[in-house]
Amino acid sequence: MGKEIERKFRVKEGDWCNQKATKYRQGYLSTVKERTVRVRTIEDKGYLTIKGIAIGASRLEFEYEIPRQDADTLLDICEKPLIEKNRYKIAHGGFVWEVDKFFGENQGLIVAELELESEDQYFPKPDWVGAEVTGDSRYFNSNLIKNPYTKW
Repeated sequence: MGKEIERKFRVKEGDWCNQKATKYRQGYLSTVKERTVRVRTIEDKGYLTIKGIAIGASRLEFEYEIPRQDADTLLDICEKPLIEKNRYKIAHGGFVWEVDKFFGENQGLIVAELELESEDQYFPKPDWVGAEVTGDSRYFNSNLIKNPYTKW
């Protein structure tokens, strides 16, 4: 069984954007709060992910690689708009921060996610990390399709 413990933060400008980015496209087949089913493409790979309801910073997560062609076909039937973003992976203080810079309907939104071993695990924050938004459901990717950042 997979369990994800993740904290999420707003991001300020900084040298993080000098890193190499990877383009992500993702969509949702289900966005009910008890479970989300996500389809994602990253470069030439496809993924199907099922996530349970978030309790604090934790939730169940199961991710499987699928053929890229299947992922592209599934993205066509996902709820719209799709999530489009560039992801930057930035090492800091023994952790890898994933910074997402969104495009399209979510243009202007930049958030950083950090996966942890436990909810109370200590981690040093880079100077470009802003306010924590872990518990704010507006920042869930699955909610950004229903209420895009450009409409806030």
